[in-house]
Amino acid sequence: MSLALCLASLLPAMASAANTAACNGEDTVSLSTDASGVRETRAYWLDGRHLRWPGKPATGHYRLLASAQGGLRAALGDRPAAPDLQVIALATGEADDATRSRFAFTGEGVGLQLRGDVDVRMLLRGQVLLAQLDTRGRVIDATYLQHPGALDDLYASADDGRDLGAWQASPGQAEWRLWAPTAQNATLCVYDGAGQGSALPMQREDDSGAWTASLPGRQQGRVYAYEVDVFVPGTGGVRNRVSDPYSTSVTANGVRSVLLDLQDPATQPEGWAASAQTRPAALEHQTDMVIYELHVRDFSIGDMTVPVNERGKYLAFTHQDSAGMRHLTALRKAGMTDIHLLPVFDIATVPEVGCITPEIPTAAPDSDAQQAAVMAVAARDCFNWGYDPLHYGAPEGSYASDATDPVKRVRELRAAVQGLHRAGLRVGMDVVYNHMSASGQAPHAVLDRLVPGYYQRLDEAGKVTTSTCCANTATEHRMMARLMRDTLVRWVRDYRIDSFRFDLMGHQPLEAMLRSREEVERVAGRRIPFIGEGWNFGEIADGKRFVQAAQLPLAGSGIASFSDRMRDAARGGGCCDSGEALLARQGWLTGMVGAPNGRGELPAREAQMQAADMIRIGLAGTLRDYRMQTSDGQVTPLSAIDYAGGPAGYTRQPGEVVNYVENHDNPTLFDVGVMKMPLATSASERARMQLLGAALVAFSQGVAYYHGGIDVLRSKSLDRNSFDSGDWFNRLDWRYRDNGFAAGLPPPQDNGKDWALLKPLLQAEGIKPSASDITFMRDAFLDLTQIRASTPLFRLHDAEAVQRRLRFENTGPGQDPAVIVGHLDGRGLSDAGFEQVLYFLNTSADARVMNLPEQDDKRWRLHPVQAAAAAADARVRNEARHRGGVFNIPGRSAVVFVIPSKETGR
Repeated sequence: MSLALCLASLLPAMASAANTAACNGEDTVSLSTDASGVRETRAYWLDGRHLRWPGKPATGHYRLLASAQGGLRAALGDRPAAPDLQVIALATGEADDATRSRFAFTGEGVGLQLRGDVDVRMLLRGQVLLAQLDTRGRVIDATYLQHPGALDDLYASADDGRDLGAWQASPGQAEWRLWAPTAQNATLCVYDGAGQGSALPMQREDDSGAWTASLPGRQQGRVYAYEVDVFVPGTGGVRNRVSDPYSTSVTANGVRSVLLDLQDPATQPEGWAASAQTRPAALEHQTDMVIYELHVRDFSIGDMTVPVNERGKYLAFTHQDSAGMRHLTALRKAGMTDIHLLPVFDIATVPEVGCITPEIPTAAPDSDAQQAAVMAVAARDCFNWGYDPLHYGAPEGSYASDATDPVKRVRELRAAVQGLHRAGLRVGMDVVYNHMSASGQAPHAVLDRLVPGYYQRLDEAGKVTTSTCCANTATEHRMMARLMRDTLVRWVRDYRIDSFRFDLMGHQPLEAMLRSREEVERVAGRRIPFIGEGWNFGEIADGKRFVQAAQLPLAGSGIASFSDRMRDAARGGGCCDSGEALLARQGWLTGMVGAPNGRGELPAREAQMQAADMIRIGLAGTLRDYRMQTSDGQVTPLSAIDYAGGPAGYTRQPGEVVNYVENHDNPTLFDVGVMKMPLATSASERARMQLLGAALVAFSQGVAYYHGGIDVLRSKSLDRNSFDSGDWFNRLDWRYRDNGFAAGLPPPQDNGKDWALLKPLLQAEGIKPSASDITFMRDAFLDLTQIRASTPLFRLHDAEAVQRRLRFENTGPGQDPAVIVGHLDGRGLSDAGFEQVLYFLNTSADARVMNLPEQDDKRWRLHPVQAAAAAADARVRNEARHRGGVFNIPGRSAVVFVIPSKETGR
């Protein structure tokens, strides 16, 4: 019996009441046209009774105009009209102080309130305008209203913890629950194996605004979608068929949702239940995290030791003997603790079925032919970073062995996590709650097509803001924050995700982040670190709409943000440089001190010392209260040092900073070196620069974060934004033969304006590293990782300990800015491993002699890792020396001396 006949026989009233044919028609059907003439949304519902119209005087004559059918006309100079017109009287009046404060960003304007008993819930399910009328009732001005304030007030009970989505409530019944408070009607469309849909009307909960439906029997694997009748300002009444924002899994390309019980053994890889006992324990302190960032496809698409049909897939992480997994295992043995995966939730930008892998022509290192082949099919190829959310709680299908099987994407992502856990590595997940891939009535606008105008953040005219790059979401709204929280819980509970990295976290409220962390840790029963990008920009900058999860407000929260202080000082310039500045603005690592490239004026000594101070700030965990001597000779807290108009030091505890010199964004560190170091710099010296950059991260207090491939000199052929640049510009070679440099000009979208500058660099002889350069970096990076792991002095977990135990030498106006010297005191720390540690970071190509009288008469010896016969860096092993307080530090090197602990003798 077909599903349609089955439902009709079981639920004849439901089947007859709903429009089954509609479930098989177009995804969007127009029900009415917006003929109001109004195209902006400039007024605000502050709560369920109060409104504000910014810029309008209190002396005006204001009315709400409503039509359940959506037939309003409000032409200027005419009286408003509609077949079912309601004109609702308003009085001037203000909301309470807390509400007014929350909406202070809207600016001054008339405050209005409803008179008498008005069913606002019903109003918001139709068309509503706010009009300014003259004394004869004619329209002077009219606008739609932004309604999230009213929805959050009227439907606060929607956030009471009752489930949303679809689930098998009992062996005999499945439940569906959809939050769509502005919908006039909602229908559940369920599909049989042939794709034929049947409709069940959903019942509305007036208190929550949610719609519910149920089906008898076991519905595991049931494909479904929702249909809602909603009014869209500027468009009119529409019937949208939409997938579920709470989807557990989806069909290919996220077209429809699939009900899956994730406790069903069919959704679990072999050994899943037992492997919970062998999962790596949570780290005690956030500063113990050493993170390696990977993209699922990059990791294995070129790895010939992985079965061909599993390359670029989740299952590649299950092959413990593959070249890639051997690489990760070596990192873990050295001290790497976590793998962070770029987005693995369902994304909108990779065709899950039939994606294309382009043929790349053999061409010159500076040719545009390679990128032309990549970009010709970029919209249809198999690659994208994945920062284009479609469904926040369902796995991406392009990484599954069969995207048409909703179970496989779930089971295989779990298998990937299980494989990494088996290797002793925790698994972090990159999440993107700051924007959606689409808004409005676009096909991928899953949220906006269900509750128009709610989930996306709007500007003063009602347009969706796009400061993040795309359609910004509004996690300050109750149910967007809940969607974030609930899907995070799913990832930790059902996939054993160990931590999260939040893309553009500064666009989210700190309150929502803290509540999410509290909930995920409650469910997980363990610490779940939150880290993210705390950049402060856009329409919410400087706390304009709420207290952000941005760098400065995060102090004391325990949430870590990426720091640009040391990053920019080390690399030189900023993220968005172009033209001559791309080459001329050298950094501490890339030649600012002692290796000018001839592209600009020689940096003043003061600038060199200030760059060195910014490096020290990073090494000290960017702690706002840490005090050190700066280049002007003053001893000052890091918060008093200027960085781009703000405080250089901003964290309260070291676990609140993520230290890095490279991640997936912007050019790799190798490519930055190509652009900024003198052209004649040899490949081997470029590798040493890269190693020194990695040492900055390894020796810094805080969370250590590395881009996958930094340890093999990864290049993207100078591509500054490889999000859609295909496998060619994003490849990793676990054979250690090719780092990806000189693979042709990078795609023109973000690089074309600089092609004339980039071509000579790609042509230049002697830059591309040899296999021996790559393996040197690989092995020396492992040594660095072992050094960080050898003592907690590099990862102190509270600010007081950093202040007490870390001291910088070679500071002040008389310093040599080429050499950073840090002293770590392990006395009194039971597990320090060493009594004292003294590290040197020399960015000069030449050796330096450092005279440190305070270190005279001490039992310094080279760190055991660097002194070992097997140490990768022979230059350090053979040339780093000290006599008394005089230390000889080889050029471009990171050197660590230690005083063995009396207890351990190390």
